[in-house]
Amino acid sequence: MRIVFSGGGTGGHVYPALAIGEQCLQDHPDSKFLYIGTSSGLERDIVARSGLDMPFEAVEITGFRRKLASLDNVKTVLRFLRGVGRAKSLLREFKPDAVVGTGGYVCGPVLYAAAKLGIPTLVHEQNAIAGLTNRFLSRYVSTVAVSFRGTEGIFPQAKKVVYTGNPRATSMVNADAARGFSSLGLTPDARLVVVVGGSRGAKAINEAMVELAPLVHELPGVQFVFGTGQPYFESTAQRIQEEAGSVPANLQVLPYIHNMPEVLAASKLVVNRAGASTMAEITALGIPSILIPSPNVTNNHQEHNARSLSDEGGSVTLLEKDLSGRVLFDQIGKIMEDSVRWEHMAKQSAKMGQRDSAALVVRELERIVSAGQRRR
Repeated sequence: MRIVFSGGGTGGHVYPALAIGEQCLQDHPDSKFLYIGTSSGLERDIVARSGLDMPFEAVEITGFRRKLASLDNVKTVLRFLRGVGRAKSLLREFKPDAVVGTGGYVCGPVLYAAAKLGIPTLVHEQNAIAGLTNRFLSRYVSTVAVSFRGTEGIFPQAKKVVYTGNPRATSMVNADAARGFSSLGLTPDARLVVVVGGSRGAKAINEAMVELAPLVHELPGVQFVFGTGQPYFESTAQRIQEEAGSVPANLQVLPYIHNMPEVLAASKLVVNRAGASTMAEITALGIPSILIPSPNVTNNHQEHNARSLSDEGGSVTLLEKDLSGRVLFDQIGKIMEDSVRWEHMAKQSAKMGQRDSAALVVRELERIVSAGQRRR
């Protein structure tokens, strides 16, 4: 199959596309891909590091401001129209069998252009609350795939909605824990807690970790790995040294964790935001978690994501307004020092996982491509 992927802004919008691409190659070894993103997001670098033979093209687009009368919104409409034209040109040249959108503003012009050209299209909604771009696209695309059971009804104008889970989960199934331990210089019996704030890092989580760093010696049998996000690394690492006197022996501070699947496979507990890819990763591996939803997202969708797991007992939801170094440390200690609770959380986390998600998406792609060929 010839597939165009589009998604951007954060890693959470890119990794599911790569997982679908990997599944396509497994099922259809002659598959060819093109990725259309923006030049300002993380997608270009992530795609380049993926190991997939996937050329990258950029379309420039921004989101709407909440103030409808804003001049910026007029500019956004013009960028959207230019983006549609650019996307149509790229699509005519590549001649895809289908186009897949996995989130972010860039999906708008790309998937709209594909639908207008009569190309089979699939949008993947990663969150429990639908984003503005996907709600707009749902009336045009062939299929909307959702990540959470019971959310099919959030797209009333869609032609078809299917539950697939998040394809990122599939990438985690065969993650090598031994390589995760080795990359961190740890032995396989290490009890690892991974703390990150999404692909770009999170200031609030970093602040809490600065406060928490002097306390980690109170859990001597636990190893902490903390990804600050590249923009925050130098300042955060320096502040940890100042607060703790030196970086504690059982704490590693990194700007970014490039081999996240392997590191997560090695972990006993994850502290993170509640983005859709994060949810897919931890539930695919059955890892207990402490989720700190970002309050700065549309429709507060991360809290809805987090509650879906904590309500089932697989996670603890900790709101940012309640976050501090001591509160976070106490929550970590309660889980890591209580094996019965840890086992229960791991079991409940695994129950929420959809490990064959990428295969389900590819089956739907095969269906819409076949249907499109019959119409021609």
